[in-house]
Amino acid sequence: MNTTRSGRPALTRPDGTALRVLVVDDDPDLSEVLTGALRYEGWQVRAAADGAAALAAARELRPDAVVLDVMLPDMDGFTVLRRLHETQPEVCVLFLTARDAVEDRIAGLTAGGDDYVTKPFSLEEVVARLRGLLRRAGMARRPEPEEDPGLVVGDLVMDEDAREVTRAGELIELSPTEFELLRFLMRNPRRVLSKAQILDRVWSYDFGGRAHVVELYISYLRKKIDAGREPMIHTVRGAGYVLKPVTG
Repeated sequence: MNTTRSGRPALTRPDGTALRVLVVDDDPDLSEVLTGALRYEGWQVRAAADGAAALAAARELRPDAVVLDVMLPDMDGFTVLRRLHETQPEVCVLFLTARDAVEDRIAGLTAGGDDYVTKPFSLEEVVARLRGLLRRAGMARRPEPEEDPGLVVGDLVMDEDAREVTRAGELIELSPTEFELLRFLMRNPRRVLSKAQILDRVWSYDFGGRAHVVELYISYLRKKIDAGREPMIHTVRGAGYVLKPVTG
């Protein structure tokens, strides 16, 4: 079975070969981190720093998905998308946009983009969004014979690809940041996680993030996950937070 370096079954193309992803961003540090995270998924990844290089790379790679920055030095991402779609109309495109750039999001989706994430972002969110896009487009499959139930802690269940969370069968609506925070907690059940660990994992690109942000989002999660139910999210004074399944 084809797996990622983390041991999770890898998504592949329908013919079993590695998915192909093109990363387009003129920030070399960000591009390097993104390509590394996607290669960790077992995918074939290329990077380009501007629109012209992206179009040339796309002709060679024939990508299944493109992670595309809106602001590039030679042309904007919307122009790159239009030219990509002239020869590869089915390619999935995930836009990277500046924080609060609502006009970029609307323009990107109107131009034919499939999804977007705003900078600063979580690497895990980018990977999860791509996995979901590729599966919904029918361009990827999971090689194992049985459906992955997702993350499960007690009666709390998270489908990472569909980005859905339920507790006792009831659907819980979460913001992208709440989802990433809960995912980190669910991947480490019964383990006390410090505010510093949570900041590093969930707000890895939000360098202005501080400890009070963690407290705020933990309170948001509690209102949605624990409201009217036996609590699962607990505070360990002086140490951090821990997610525990309800027992008995």
